[in-house]
Amino acid sequence: MTLGEILAGARLRSPLAPELSQIPLQGLEYDSRRVSPGYLFFAFPGSRADGRQFAADAVARGAVAVAAESPAPQGFSAPWIEVEHGRQALALAAANFYHHPDQRIALTGITGTNGKTTTAFLVESILNAAGKVSGLVGTIEYHLAGRVLPAVNTTPESLDLVRFFAELESADGSHAVMEVSSHALALGRVYGLGFHTAAFTNLTRDHLDFHHTMEDYFAAKQLLFSGAGGPPPRWALLNRDDEWCRKVQLCPESELLWYGLGQGASVRARHIVSNLQGLRFEVQYRKARFNVESALLGRINVYNILAACSAGLSYGFPPEVIAAGIAHCRAVPGRFERIDEGQPFGVVVDYAHTDDALKNTIAVARGLAPKRIITLFGCGGDRDRTKRPLMGKVAAGNSDFVVLTSDNPRSEDPLDIMNDALVGIRRTDVAHVVEPDRATAIARAIKEARPGDIVIIAGKGHETYQVLRDKTIPFDDRAVARQVLRGFGYSGEPK
Repeated sequence: MTLGEILAGARLRSPLAPELSQIPLQGLEYDSRRVSPGYLFFAFPGSRADGRQFAADAVARGAVAVAAESPAPQGFSAPWIEVEHGRQALALAAANFYHHPDQRIALTGITGTNGKTTTAFLVESILNAAGKVSGLVGTIEYHLAGRVLPAVNTTPESLDLVRFFAELESADGSHAVMEVSSHALALGRVYGLGFHTAAFTNLTRDHLDFHHTMEDYFAAKQLLFSGAGGPPPRWALLNRDDEWCRKVQLCPESELLWYGLGQGASVRARHIVSNLQGLRFEVQYRKARFNVESALLGRINVYNILAACSAGLSYGFPPEVIAAGIAHCRAVPGRFERIDEGQPFGVVVDYAHTDDALKNTIAVARGLAPKRIITLFGCGGDRDRTKRPLMGKVAAGNSDFVVLTSDNPRSEDPLDIMNDALVGIRRTDVAHVVEPDRATAIARAIKEARPGDIVIIAGKGHETYQVLRDKTIPFDDRAVARQVLRGFGYSGEPK
C-alpha cells in the first residue's frame, strides 16, 4: 500500500505532496528501535520523552517519513507529516494497513474501575464454551487462539491491537474480548475500532492524577459508547446499580442490556448462595431463567458474572453454553486468589488498589464469616494522592487488624506515601502496624492470624515486581506468602 492509502481518513495539517503520497510502505511503527526500511514512523509526545527526538534514529533505520503532531525539529530533512492527533492517525493507519480486522472479528470491550479483568476472563470462557477461537487483551496477560502472551499494557497502542487482531484472524479467530482502560480511551488507543459489545462495570475514584476530576474520568468511559472514531457498539451492557453507568448516553444504534440485582435490570441475579465453595444463583433474562455456578467468591463477582452472562446473551449463545463458560472459569490470577499451604486460616491476594476495590474485597472476606479480618495494603507512588487516606479509612474501618506497608512507591519516598494513608487509619481506633518492607509486612500479617481468620494481602495481585525509585525488583505477593507460610511450618499440602 502507498503512504497516501495508509493515511486515508487521518486529519493532516496540510495535504501530502503527490510524490510523497505514492511512496509504498512496508510497515508502521511508533518505537524507533523496531523500524525497518520502508516504514512510516509515528512520533508521539509523552510524559517522559518526546517521540520527535527519536525521529532521526527512525530515519537512519530506514523510515521513509515521520508523522507527528508538532513541526519537524530544526535541520530535519526527511519527509515530515503533521497530523492533528498522532494516536488517532496511527489507529486509522494501522486499520488501513491491516485491512480492518476488527470488521470481521467480533470485539467485546469492557471498561470500568473494578471488575474488568475478571469479567474479561469470564467472557472469554463463555466464548470458548461456545466453540469460538478467541483472543483476550487485558491487565494480566494476552491470549491469542490458545497461546498465552505477556501483557504490556491493560490496553496496548492501536498498532499493537490491530496487529493482534490480524494475527488472531489468521489463526481462524472470530471473537476477541479486551479490557478498555480510561487512559486508552482518552489517548485514542482504541480510536476507530468497531465493538460488537461494550460493557461498563462501575466507576469509582481512581486515576485522578490523569483525569483530574470524576467527570473527566467518566467522559473517557463514555467514549466507548459514543463510538470513538468508529461506529457505536451494537450492544451496550450497563450496571443498573451503579450511578455512573446510569449516566451513559447511548447512540440509537446500540441495543441496551441493564444488568444488576434490582428491579430495573433486564439481566438479574436471584436466589444468590455465597459460601467458601463459590457462588450459585439464578439468572433471569426476560422470560428465561437459568442457573449458574462459579468458583469465584463474593457479591462483587455476582456483578462480574452478570456482565459476562449479558455478553453471552448479546451474541445469542444459549443459556447452557453461558452457564458452562461461567463454571469453567475457576479463578483469575491475583483476584481474591487463595494461598493454601494447609494453614488453619485464610490467606488471599487481591489487586485492590483503590478505596472502593479494597472495600469490596474486605466485604467478600467478611461474607465468608471469618473470626477476624487482617488487611495488609499500601498505596502506589506517583498516582492520585487523594485516595490514600480514603484507602486507610476503608481498611481500618472494615478490618480487625491492619498492616500498612509499601506498594509500588516509584519515585516517591515510601514513608511519605504511608503517612498519607495513616491519616485515614488514625480516624479509627483499629489496631495497626506500619512496616515499609513489604516482605516483612506480609510475614507480620500472617503471624498475626489465628485459626478462622482471613488475611488479605491487597494492592499488587498478579504483579510479579515492585517498582522502586531507581529500579524494579522481582516481587510476587503470592510467592512471598507461600514462603512465609512454609517458614512457619505449614506443610504445603492444602486441606
